[in-house]
Amino acid sequence: MINRSLVRALLTSAALAGAGVLMAGCNGDEISLANNAKANQPVPPKLIADMTAKNMDLQSPILVRLFKQEAELEIWKQDRTGRFALLKTYPICRWSGDLGPKVREGDRQAPEGFYSISPAQMNPQSAYYLSFNTGYPNAFDKALGRTGSQLMVHGDCSSRGCYAMTDEQIAEIYSLGRESFFGGQKSFQLQAYPFKMTPVNMAKHRNNPNMPFWKMIKEGNDHFEVTKQEPKVDFCEKKYVFDAAKPPNATRDLMFDASAKCPAYVIPEEVADAVRDKQATDLAETARLVAKGTPMARINTGIDGGMNKVFAARVPEGNTGLSEAGDGSFSLMARAPGTIPSHVNPPKAPSENLLMGPPEAPKLAAAPAATPAPAPAATPTRVANAAPADKDEGGGFFSNLARKVGLGGAADATASTPPSKPKAPEAKQTSRPEAPKAAAPKPEVKHAASRPPLKPSVSDTAAATPAPAAKDNHVSGSAPIVSSNSFDSRFGATK
Repeated sequence: MINRSLVRALLTSAALAGAGVLMAGCNGDEISLANNAKANQPVPPKLIADMTAKNMDLQSPILVRLFKQEAELEIWKQDRTGRFALLKTYPICRWSGDLGPKVREGDRQAPEGFYSISPAQMNPQSAYYLSFNTGYPNAFDKALGRTGSQLMVHGDCSSRGCYAMTDEQIAEIYSLGRESFFGGQKSFQLQAYPFKMTPVNMAKHRNNPNMPFWKMIKEGNDHFEVTKQEPKVDFCEKKYVFDAAKPPNATRDLMFDASAKCPAYVIPEEVADAVRDKQATDLAETARLVAKGTPMARINTGIDGGMNKVFAARVPEGNTGLSEAGDGSFSLMARAPGTIPSHVNPPKAPSENLLMGPPEAPKLAAAPAATPAPAPAATPTRVANAAPADKDEGGGFFSNLARKVGLGGAADATASTPPSKPKAPEAKQTSRPEAPKAAAPKPEVKHAASRPPLKPSVSDTAAATPAPAAKDNHVSGSAPIVSSNSFDSRFGATK
């Protein structure tokens, strides 16, 4: 009798354990997305209020757009009509490289193009507070032999091929992505551009060798602009294809291969007509600006990336580098939107980024931008590392200076870390959206030693600090004063 009871108890325990494993597998994304306090910070109440005002749900899908020249990151969110609307714009604290796509490992370029962000690419254990992997290289990049890895959007305001925000900003952005996944979005789209794809910018950069590539991704921008829907992205014949659909009489689903011939496809007529009209208007305006004498931007040399003017104005010897003033939406900020670490290196003064005049006639470019010879197949997309890699593939004055003073080199995707911190080995993670296994994740030693582990929300500080009212679609308020760690207390005497 006792033996039978013991057997029943053991069987029941085994069944419960098995059920627990199954539940853990089903909820793997949620566990891995929010497995610590940093990654589980709630969406700020002010941002939720903005969603309500714009007819959006907390867990509706999001879409992210990045612009290097303007140094801005936009969060778009689906409203209850099914269309995407701009929720908030964040100033980018630092990006590296030049205008143009990433081509090879170590070129310091932040990627440009269309990328898909899944839960597996969200990294709650990042050494740069929080991060998500852009997914570079995508199928198009691989088809051209482009190389690189661990290109992220992260905190810490330091970049070696990434888009770097402040810790407070990335905490807010991360929370928006997390909630969209909890709401059922399987992945959100990241659109990364050299600049806002306006006729003015296309005229200014008309002789840039990257223009054929930029015209190609502008088509995706135009699809989004006219539909306010996330464009469907495919690749064939080493090019992007947007919103492709089966021809009316097709019996099989479309099969795309980035390196192969494009299958027969159509673009929905209403979308194709709207995009065609927009492109015709843009081309006419661009031609008018060229004829008017709009000066061309020179190709830059010796300048590494940019920084939004909100941050550059508060960094000793700060400069926006390749970033230009946008529409002035952030100019009234009383404080920088977040804590800026002392080790951040502002870009060099853009002495070469002068405008030429009179302009030359636009050069005709029949082929895509030059790319290196095909390289071995890149490794699959991985979750962003929990710690920076140990190789230094960057260059330039500030990189060399950082090494001399002991900041050390980081991976292609990250900036140098502060001195006196031991270099952590590269922690490769799989792309499966599962909770971290085996050894416990490395603690955030890098940040814990210098500032609090949790970052106050950028949105929630408006009421605490008197500041001019911000537009609904832009960063509002300012960061609170954090004892001995706030940006103003660090650099207040050197403004």
